[in-house]
Amino acid sequence: MGDRPAYSRVLLKLSGETLTGKQAFGIDPEMVGAIAAEISEVASLRVQIGIVIGGGNIFRGMAASAKGMERVSADYMGMLATVINALALQSALERAGVPTRVQTAIEMREVAEPFIQRRAIHHLEKGRVVIFAAGTGNPYFTTDTAAVLRAVEIRANIILKATKVNGVYDKDPVQHADAIMYENISYTDVLTKNLKVMDATAISLCRDNELPLIVFNLQKTGNIRRVICGEKVGTIVGG
Repeated sequence: MGDRPAYSRVLLKLSGETLTGKQAFGIDPEMVGAIAAEISEVASLRVQIGIVIGGGNIFRGMAASAKGMERVSADYMGMLATVINALALQSALERAGVPTRVQTAIEMREVAEPFIQRRAIHHLEKGRVVIFAAGTGNPYFTTDTAAVLRAVEIRANIILKATKVNGVYDKDPVQHADAIMYENISYTDVLTKNLKVMDATAISLCRDNELPLIVFNLQKTGNIRRVICGEKVGTIVGG
């Protein structure tokens, strides 16, 4: 495995479900520790790392809304779930010796800093991992859109979207054995083919800012490092 990073500053997007491990829901400390160990390995290469993590392992705003809960309240509950996940990952990273800051889009100064773009960049330049929690701070926006927004704001070179599959497919590989994986695909094709990489708002924001995206499998140990060191892993979305 190479040890020369291809990118100097990245935004890693994690789904909340990655923290569940073998559990049905919630946070598996063993899984959080494993993810923290991989991030620590990359941080040792002096790559600047921002992270956005979802909250689906604890609460899904859209699912609750579909069952009759008022959408705005449901979305705010989802944002708070991302803060819980961010604090869990921060704790694991600091146990691994990685200085980490959590910044939230909704102010809660007792547990985290408010998001301030210049302060976030300062932390990154000082070698600290920064976890951006509470989405965009607004209902009706996903954590995928929050990830792209934060990536643009911190001037990241690329977004790395960690998933449970190897990349972007023409159809769901879990349900279709004949699904074909793309090595490269354009933003426009993702939108026109309605591929479920990220929501349309997030992909459009990537396209508008010419921000490339790599979708890869987090369940293969060492993949975060492989992607950051420029190995051909997953699917590149761009152009």
